[in-house]
Amino acid sequence: MSVHDELTTVQRCLDDLMRSVGRLEKQLGAGGLEMRRVRTDAGHLRESVALLRETADTPATAQRRPDLVTISDTPYDPSLWVDTDDEGLGARDRHAP
Repeated sequence: MSVHDELTTVQRCLDDLMRSVGRLEKQLGAGGLEMRRVRTDAGHLRESVALLRETADTPATAQRRPDLVTISDTPYDPSLWVDTDDEGLGARDRHAP
């Protein structure tokens, strides 16, 4: 099965879930915290599948990785740290109370 077919199957199952949640709401009432949580979670699943569908529909060439930035292993210039505080220790010329 292709990814598109799998996503369509998942979407159908989620549609069934939403219908079932709607029937449960009619029977149990929509005011309870548990029912609201189930409805919200089902909605989040629908949103997640929609995002997956958008991602799957874009061609692989469009999903480009960001450019990597090389960080040099050479030490930084010590003059960058003049007049700075050591985190948690304070300034070098002052003492803690």
